[in-house]
Amino acid sequence: MLDSTVLEVAIGLIFCFASVALIASSINEAIASALKLRSRTLLEGIKAILNDPKFDGLALNIYNHPLVNPIAPGTAKSEKDLKSKPSYIKPKDFAISFIDAIQTIPGNFQKLGDDINAIQDTQLKKLLQGMYARASGDIENLHTQLADWFDAGMDRVSGNYKRHTQVYCFLISLGIAFLFNIDSIHLFKTLWEHPGIAAKINLPSGISTQVGTDIKEIFDELKKMPIGWPDASPKFHWDALTDKGSYVQLIGWLLTASAALFGAPFWFDLLQRLIRVRGTGVKPNQSNQTEPSTPNSPITINTFQPIQQSSEIVDERNAIVNLHSNLNKTDESYRPVQLGERW
Repeated sequence: MLDSTVLEVAIGLIFCFASVALIASSINEAIASALKLRSRTLLEGIKAILNDPKFDGLALNIYNHPLVNPIAPGTAKSEKDLKSKPSYIKPKDFAISFIDAIQTIPGNFQKLGDDINAIQDTQLKKLLQGMYARASGDIENLHTQLADWFDAGMDRVSGNYKRHTQVYCFLISLGIAFLFNIDSIHLFKTLWEHPGIAAKINLPSGISTQVGTDIKEIFDELKKMPIGWPDASPKFHWDALTDKGSYVQLIGWLLTASAALFGAPFWFDLLQRLIRVRGTGVKPNQSNQTEPSTPNSPITINTFQPIQQSSEIVDERNAIVNLHSNLNKTDESYRPVQLGERW
């Protein structure tokens, strides 16, 4: 069983990390939506895999396709003319729009081979020639190969986007740690000396770790922790970096920002586990437990059923009775054994 002080300190620290991660994710999501970072990243990724950096060739034709960009009129001549940019494209829709963009005669698979050979980009043409040969005249097979290729390319684009998001979340978390003076080192010392502070945390019921939810409830609980500035105004004297205390404070902010990179779902899941451990008492002796009856459950009463005797047993009993009767007639000293007596 964990010591209560250690458990309360862990709950307090983890709650702060989870709160900072949730707030930072919400801010980052709001910035990404306002700046349309997802749609921009997707556009740059498609321009890269199609070798169309100027967006005046195959990438432009795909973005004008109604399957890829159904809201736009499909008349864009350049990237500036795009009135809307999708933030997500289904691989199957990309494959169909890709074939439609290079095919001169729709539905003619043999002519499609000539259209592929006419592509100017050497790398892309070699890729499509191999896919065309492996398709063996099946257009659906070709669509599947293109969809898989697009999906693999988008995995790399998604990884690049996540790396940038991690950097943004770290900077936002560091700003939050400075603004509210969430110093992990000071927080640990205070909780260790006063573990009852963490006991005041009331995790909102049905809390969701999705971005943009439960922010107010989480922030209200966060204010119960030993954070903030003494005079309610952020301050840090950069000329005091020679002071050891300033270095410790800066390290505490960096620890808070680094811990927030694990994400709110990770910390809140761990927090709920620790809260369950804190609320678990001593288990009762299972040998003395009786299984409680549930309402409206049927009650089974064990009753003794009469034994069904076979015909052979009945015949044997009748033979013994007849024998006793005959002996009584011939021998007056004979007395049959009564029920309960020994032979």
